[in-house]
Amino acid sequence: MDYSAAKDEFIRAWGTLGTSWGINRTMAQIFALLLISPEPISVDEIMGELKVSRGNASMNLRALMDWGLAQKTSKKGDRKEFYYTDRDTWALARKVVAVRRNREIEPILNVLRDVQQVEPGDDANISEFKRVTSELTEVVRTTDQALNLFMESDKSWILKNLLQILKSRGRQK
Repeated sequence: MDYSAAKDEFIRAWGTLGTSWGINRTMAQIFALLLISPEPISVDEIMGELKVSRGNASMNLRALMDWGLAQKTSKKGDRKEFYYTDRDTWALARKVVAVRRNREIEPILNVLRDVQQVEPGDDANISEFKRVTSELTEVVRTTDQALNLFMESDKSWILKNLLQILKSRGRQK
């Protein structure tokens, strides 16, 4: 596969993957383009590469900047704005996890905390409701703790501990 075809396939696949994560396809494609571009690129270049409108490109670039996944810069002698992303993929992953945690984990923990305040009673429905919401709270809190650990750790620590977990699971089987 030549570079152009590989690049197009990567951007297409990243866009598809983004939609399964609840991210706008164009936002994911712009991020993929920024990720593989060796130099900052302009909105015009993004529009040309992805065949999207200026408004669509600008809106999704703002969203990427809100997530901390894109930055804006300028070039001397050029009035255009250029965009780039961090080259450290582990740092990018931690940023995505932080945003997803704030948007998904924290709100569900708040809901679970609130609904567990249901008035006590002898009804089997209440008992089952409390059991299920308590278990869900435990699962979500454990997930939250794991995500916090991931966000606070560097690549070598994560890989070393993940490898230890995988090795110990292999011995258990």
